[in-house]
Amino acid sequence: MSVFRRRAALALLLLLATGCRPEAPSPLDQQLYIWQRQWRPAHAEALAASRADFSTLRVLAAQAHPGAGWSRVQVDADLLKADGRPLIAVVRLDGQLPGHDLQHARASILALIDDWRAQGLAPQGLEIDHDCASARLPAYAAFLRDLRQALPDDLPLSITALPAWLDSTALPDLLRQVNSSVLQVHAVNDPADGLFDPARALAWARRWSAVGERPFHLALPAYGIALVNGRVESERPLAIAGQRQELQAEPQQLADLLTELRRNPPAHLAGIIWFRLPLAGDRRAWPLTTLLAVTRGEPLKADIQPRFRRDGRLHELALANLGNLAGPLPARVELPAQGCEAADALAGYQLQRNADRLVFTRSIEGQVSAGHQRALGWARCQTLDQGGSRVIP
Repeated sequence: MSVFRRRAALALLLLLATGCRPEAPSPLDQQLYIWQRQWRPAHAEALAASRADFSTLRVLAAQAHPGAGWSRVQVDADLLKADGRPLIAVVRLDGQLPGHDLQHARASILALIDDWRAQGLAPQGLEIDHDCASARLPAYAAFLRDLRQALPDDLPLSITALPAWLDSTALPDLLRQVNSSVLQVHAVNDPADGLFDPARALAWARRWSAVGERPFHLALPAYGIALVNGRVESERPLAIAGQRQELQAEPQQLADLLTELRRNPPAHLAGIIWFRLPLAGDRRAWPLTTLLAVTRGEPLKADIQPRFRRDGRLHELALANLGNLAGPLPARVELPAQGCEAADALAGYQLQRNADRLVFTRSIEGQVSAGHQRALGWARCQTLDQGGSRVIP
């Protein structure tokens, strides 16, 4: 073979190799649910901090429950307009609603869309969240078909869907009534079995992708719950006594799932929707610091350090988590100190005073959330050396 032909053959092989190389996976579109029934000033800060990382807001707009009837959420329209991101109105219809209540809901939904538009909001979609039993899917499909015909032609319709529907022969017809679906893979089993299982979630997503050709999103958890006497405590505390069992969606599990979805996404997966937008003071939701780290694929770690606030000789002591992941209270904190007149530990720690240091020893288990701090104690000392402190996990 001549040199020219060898070079041509090599060039062809390189071209073929380049052409066969798999393309890098495109980033997953990530969206947020706003699920608070009462809007408050904390929404403005949370929306501003989340704007760069989440493309679309899915906003709880109304809900209907048996006996309680229909109720609207008074969203902050000015705040949503100022935010500027695409909006999808979400209507929660309890799974136990009888058929005649669903028909009433149809008229209320149409009035809701008209009212949003009158306020200057331009919803780019409507999502129905109706977690009915599989046996009711044919009736649900008929409701959606009727609703679709009544909605404006330019308003896409989607539904929240349950993995339990995968075994129903009525599912394909149900999905034909909507433009897309949102597969909820958290809080779908007995709470005693846990809030979220990443292996099951991935398996459900792959099965869902085979049902039809319509795009779907995965709804993933960024929150925790508690079980109190068999009842679920979520956004609002339950006014009942009893031992609380905490269940948390683990950030590292969700981060690993995102890595797998980016590497090998199920067919027709359009993106992720996180439940829910975390507000300041929401003790059940992940801090926004943690949620952003997971969505960006950043390493997750806690970094708990002592912090002082001084007023003369009085030092107020705290433990601050400077990382992006909740971490356990340190077992021991040692602070070099001189000229201490008095000192004490606060709840969770016991204090031992030595000649040249204060030693705080943990007495109960606990955590410090990312971006938060917890009081450690106080000391009235001439000097405290924050730089020489030791934190022992």
